[in-house]
Amino acid sequence: MTGVRLIRAEQAPLLARRYYARGDPGAIVAALAHVPEVLEVAMPFIATTLGASAIDARTKELVILRASARLGCRYCTQTHTLAASDTGMSRAEVAALRGEAPVDGAFGDPRELALLAWTDAVALGPGPVPPAVRAALLPHFEEPEVVELTLLVAATVMLNRFCTALELPTSSATLRRLAEEGWA
Repeated sequence: MTGVRLIRAEQAPLLARRYYARGDPGAIVAALAHVPEVLEVAMPFIATTLGASAIDARTKELVILRASARLGCRYCTQTHTLAASDTGMSRAEVAALRGEAPVDGAFGDPRELALLAWTDAVALGPGPVPPAVRAALLPHFEEPEVVELTLLVAATVMLNRFCTALELPTSSATLRRLAEEGWA
């Protein structure tokens, strides 16, 4: 059961219909379709923030899965477990990001460890990021990357809260694949 009715293709308002053109657009779009004028700006923002950029997919999935798991977003954690796996992350790395094993046992790269500490500080902490966390991150990333990664954490937090508050359902295809791969 979801917190809101998901809009089906035949119910979609005019502004939302293009998102249904290739079939089921997913729970986030189906929920946002209630407010198509927000859908029209939210989806390009989400696609730009989470999509292809100068930051590689593995790095983005480190951030998204870590923040989603730390914030307890079932929908995003389930979905991004598969996305992280698809980037070539090992089972041990994915499990650590999900909080099922220590991060420092699965990751040894100082760049990735600094990014995970940054992700935790931005996603979980009130106030500024601790100076030591910032100092550990800056040798590994240029300023434009820090800006993009910080926005990625923030967008993930926003989506986590949206999906969790509305209890969006994970797709049956995702649940099936999670079970097949031993994540369920």
